[in-house]
Amino acid sequence: MGTYNVCVYAICKNEAQFADRWMDSMSEADYIVVLDTGSEDGTAELLRARGAEVTVEAISPWRFDTARNRSLELVPEDADICVCTDLDEVFRPGWREALERAWTPGAGQASYQYTWSFNADGSEGVVFWYEKIHTRHGYQWVHPVHEVLKWVGEGSPGPIVTAEGVRLDHHPDPAKSRAQYLSLLELSVQEEPNDDRNVHYLGREYMYRGRWDDCVRTLKKHLNMATAVWRDERAASMRYIARACWNKGDTAQARDWYLRAITEAPHLREPYIDLAVMLYALEEWDGVLYFTSCALSITIRPRSYICEAAAWGSLPHDLRSIAFYHTGAYSEALAEVKKALELEPENQRLQANLELMEQAANRSQFTEKT
Repeated sequence: MGTYNVCVYAICKNEAQFADRWMDSMSEADYIVVLDTGSEDGTAELLRARGAEVTVEAISPWRFDTARNRSLELVPEDADICVCTDLDEVFRPGWREALERAWTPGAGQASYQYTWSFNADGSEGVVFWYEKIHTRHGYQWVHPVHEVLKWVGEGSPGPIVTAEGVRLDHHPDPAKSRAQYLSLLELSVQEEPNDDRNVHYLGREYMYRGRWDDCVRTLKKHLNMATAVWRDERAASMRYIARACWNKGDTAQARDWYLRAITEAPHLREPYIDLAVMLYALEEWDGVLYFTSCALSITIRPRSYICEAAAWGSLPHDLRSIAFYHTGAYSEALAEVKKALELEPENQRLQANLELMEQAANRSQFTEKT
């Protein structure tokens, strides 16, 4: 079809609802191979009917890296580019051409834009850059969960090319359980206790589950690791510790950890917005205005997974509008709620706030004139 032999490979289980959509999206590849780990809803048969080569094989005990590596073994030896996706993901049309345009002989991986989540109105939520496209030989998946590619070949891996035109969107089944993630993350840390990334993810998982003490303990461990040097991720650990402290009722500690996160990564919006949200709950309006202003002064959206949708959506302007309203600055409140609505026009609460703030601004102007 093109300059390179391109093979898509995937793992799946009980994803019949996504089979046709996924095959439509992946059809630009030369080959499509799938490891079905035990579907009972006809997924394998649907994929085969659409032209995929499907191998059915149970992975026990279950590990994502084992399954990924087994699916990679199914890729033809003569493939030039391997494209790892999941069945709940969809490429935007033209991805193959954009990938070949970016790929160079000797390249190791390709980085491309990944929309991990979408907002209720269909706009993009969490967006970052991913590297699950790679050359056929020399790579291996590692870690039981949140698995990543590791170079295990001879010499050094080829460079990572940036495939600007490749866009992959994630449209998951919201009912799908992630219950197995915690035990697999605990196993991952047990296997590689010095892997700072895994420790960070484990602490984050404890936060998701409301296990505040475990969250704080694990993320403090992450921050004390010599290899934990990426400032964005360190700031995230500090923010999650702050969130745990806040939920435990320790406002002073929460404030301290949010400020530490800001100091660690002043180039990120998220620490400023997190602190502004807490100050909003405390009705400290001047603080809300200050920290949202700091956040909005950051105009370049990072490409890492740390970037969160709320900080780049209507929330900063929403918080500012309410803070201005409570401090009697009604014209400023009106201007900010209009900015929030530009980013989230269907939000009924913002629409109601707009009406309220228009009335307050009009009353204020009338009083000044009289």
